[in-house]
Amino acid sequence: MCLGVFLAQLDTSVVNLALGRIGAELGSSVAQLQWVIDGYNLTYASCLLTGGTLGDIFGRRRVFMTGIVFFAAGSLLCGVAPENATLIGGRMLAGLGAALQIPVSLAILSDAYPDAEQRARAIGTWAGCNGLAWVVGPALGGAIVGQAGWRWIFLLAVPLGMLAIGLSLACVPKSSRQGGRSIDAPGQLLAVLMLGALSIAFIEGPHWGWSHLATIVFLAIAACASACFVVAEFRSPQPLLPLTIFRSSAFTAAVLAAAAMTFGMYAMLFLMPLYLQTVRGASAPAVGLQMLPLSLGFFVVSLKSGALAARFGARVVMASGLALMGLGFLILSTLSRGLDIVLIEFAFLQIGIGLGLNTGPLLSVGLAAAPKLNTGGAAGVVNTARMVGATLGVAVLGGFVAAQAGQNPIDAQRIAEGLHPALVGGAASEFLGALLAWRWIPANALRCRGQP
Repeated sequence: MCLGVFLAQLDTSVVNLALGRIGAELGSSVAQLQWVIDGYNLTYASCLLTGGTLGDIFGRRRVFMTGIVFFAAGSLLCGVAPENATLIGGRMLAGLGAALQIPVSLAILSDAYPDAEQRARAIGTWAGCNGLAWVVGPALGGAIVGQAGWRWIFLLAVPLGMLAIGLSLACVPKSSRQGGRSIDAPGQLLAVLMLGALSIAFIEGPHWGWSHLATIVFLAIAACASACFVVAEFRSPQPLLPLTIFRSSAFTAAVLAAAAMTFGMYAMLFLMPLYLQTVRGASAPAVGLQMLPLSLGFFVVSLKSGALAARFGARVVMASGLALMGLGFLILSTLSRGLDIVLIEFAFLQIGIGLGLNTGPLLSVGLAAAPKLNTGGAAGVVNTARMVGATLGVAVLGGFVAAQAGQNPIDAQRIAEGLHPALVGGAASEFLGALLAWRWIPANALRCRGQP
C-alpha cells in the first residue's frame, strides 16, 4: 500500500518541476499547463468515490491492482506524448488509476490494523510515503529532467507499477465481496459533470472573461449538476456518496479541512516551480533542491504524526499543522518584494512540517468516524475532498497568474505579478482549515469509529 501511494505521489511531485521544460518543448500556455495538473486532479477527484465503492463491492486487492495498471498506462502515454492534448489525456488516465488505488489502499490498512492507535500509526507511515516521494521526487525528478528530459519522469512509473502489482499478489490478502451493493451510475455521471464544468469555468474563465457566455454556461452547468447530485444521492438506495455519513461532525470537519489544505497546497506546488524557473532563472535540478526542505519536513514529521495525534489529540495536531502552512504561504507571498532565498527555504520547511502534521491525522479521523463496512467509501470521500480542493486551488489561484500571463507562452514578469494574490488566497484557505479542525473535531476523534 505504501508503494502504491509512493508511486502516485512521486508522479505528482516531479511533474511540477517539469512544467518549464514541457511548456518550452510543446509550446504550452499557462492554461494548458494548468490542465496538465488539473486533468489528473479532475479525473482523480471525480472517480475517487467510485474507486472506494468498487473496492468494497468487488474486492480491494483486485481494484488496487487495476488502478496501478491504469496509472502505469497513463504515465506511459504521457511519456510518448507528441503534443499537449495527448499529454493531458495521459494524465487523466493516470488520475483514474490513482482514484482506484488510493482509497482502497487506505481501506486495506484500516482492516489490517483494527486497533485505533495502531491504525493511526500505520496511516501515518502510509502518509509518510507521500513525504518520501516528495524527498526523492524533487531531487531525482530535477536531475532526470535536466539530464534525460521530462518524458522520463513519466516512463519511470511503468516499472514501479509492475513492482507494486507483484507485491500485491504476494502480500495483500483478498477481501470478501459485499453483496447487495451496486454502482450509483447517475451519481458518478453527475459528479464528473459537476467537477468538470467547475474546473473548465475557473481555468478558462480568466481568458474568456467572467461575463463571457461560455464561462456563465459552465458555471450554470456546475451549479445544476451539484443540485441534481444531492437529490440523486438522497433518492438512491446505494448512493455513491452516502450523505448520512456527514452526521459525524468529526468526519465533516475532516472532509472540509482536507479540501482547505489542498486548495492552497496544490496551487503553491503548481506556481512555485514555475516562478523559480521562469522568474528567478533556476534550472529544474536547482528547483528540486530548493524545494527539498518542504519534502524533508513533510516526510520526517508525517512518520510521527500518528503518535503525536494519539498523544495530543488529532484536533491540536491538525489545527497546528494547517496554521503553520498558512504562515508559510504568507511568507512566500512577499516574493514580489525580493524575498531572500533563505526565507524562501524557511517557508518551504514550515509548510512541509505543517503538511506532515495534518495529513495522517486527517485521514485517520475520517476513517475512524466511518462505519467499518464503509471504510472504502469513507476513504474515497476524504480523498475526493482533497482532490476537489487541489483541482479548484490550481484552477482558482492559478487563475490569478493565468489572467496576468494571458494565452501566450509563459511571461516571467506577468507570472510574478499574479503570484502575490494567489499565495495570500492559499494562506486564507489554510487558516480556514485550521479553524474548522479546532472547532469541530473532538478530542477522542480517533477512537469513535462510526459514532456521530
